[in-house]
Amino acid sequence: MRDAVIVEAVRTPIGKGKPNGSLAHVHPVQLLAHTLRTLVERTGVDPALIDDVIGGTVDQVGEQAMNTTRFAVLSAGFPESVPATTVDRQCGSSQQAVHFAAQGVMSGAYDLVVACGVESMSRVPMWSNVSDGQDPFGPGIAERYPEGLIPQGISAELIAAKWSLTRARMDEFAVSSHRKAAAAWRSGLFDAEVAPLEGVARDECVRPDSTPEVLAGLRSAYHDPAFAERFPQIEWNITAGNASPVNDGASAVLITSSETAARLGLRPLARLHSFAVTGSDPVLMLTGVIPATEKVLRRAGLDLADIDLFEVNEAFSSVVLAWQQETGADLAKVNVHGGAIALGHPLGASGTRLTTTLVHAMRARGARYALQTMCEAGGLANAMILEGL
Repeated sequence: MRDAVIVEAVRTPIGKGKPNGSLAHVHPVQLLAHTLRTLVERTGVDPALIDDVIGGTVDQVGEQAMNTTRFAVLSAGFPESVPATTVDRQCGSSQQAVHFAAQGVMSGAYDLVVACGVESMSRVPMWSNVSDGQDPFGPGIAERYPEGLIPQGISAELIAAKWSLTRARMDEFAVSSHRKAAAAWRSGLFDAEVAPLEGVARDECVRPDSTPEVLAGLRSAYHDPAFAERFPQIEWNITAGNASPVNDGASAVLITSSETAARLGLRPLARLHSFAVTGSDPVLMLTGVIPATEKVLRRAGLDLADIDLFEVNEAFSSVVLAWQQETGADLAKVNVHGGAIALGHPLGASGTRLTTTLVHAMRARGARYALQTMCEAGGLANAMILEGL
């Protein structure tokens, strides 16, 4: 079986997902098209050689409907012969796109493929794909979970309670994310991965001056009397400060085999080593990263100690801290350039955003192995291991 390698990885700056956000004026198709154009410009690859473009988008409605990835391909100026598809594994959509793309290369179905993702949460707000009064789950789910499923914020609170994570600990982690992201920007560590767009060159949500004292003054983001009665163990410590914001952004990686890379004169950044996806309790919902990490390490034949860098999506501080407690991972190796709490979480773009940040961090730090994992709505998680080259 052939291998699969990443030869380029880019992302837009990440804007606030609000009407006044720095990228709110950019149509999501244009956001994604920008990363696709940048990939071929930086590599010199003839886009006609690309076998497929697999993109992730979560809220596939309105301006993100009708197979957004296909129209981004056309908007980028690629030949009409280049196909594209859009997938949805919730927050892990574009990480799943990476899995599909790499597996296609390894199987021989593709020689050159793009995995990418986009979300414009300012223009297509979260949950806008579910109309008021509609049930996206159906009667079978109501029968299986008679007390009802719950929002992610409540799941994050339950995780904090189960793993005894204090407000101070979660706020401290959030501050660390901002400080690492700010330091990475100051050191030029994002220069290789970020493709400025329409005058926007930096991530908008990074707050270098954030402190635990400031975050301690924020009120609970998800307090609800009905859920408080149902879950008396919740202490209501999840706030806007220790959770990821809503954002606009796009990201993309170019994947091929080592042989094709050599033939085209491309320098691999990392080899895609192993993959896993798992389901977990859809009420706790966000804990799938724990079994996914165990599963991908087992498939790779590696131990946690073999991993030099980790990217664990910071949907909430509680998710990463619970994962760390269960795995025993060294937090000094986790999200070394900051995570989604600081950089932002444009849902469909986040998987390939993490991959983009990770491969560049691996190159900068000489890492041998790195692991990426993401929690996803509905009780899902993706995980993969990259090998430095």
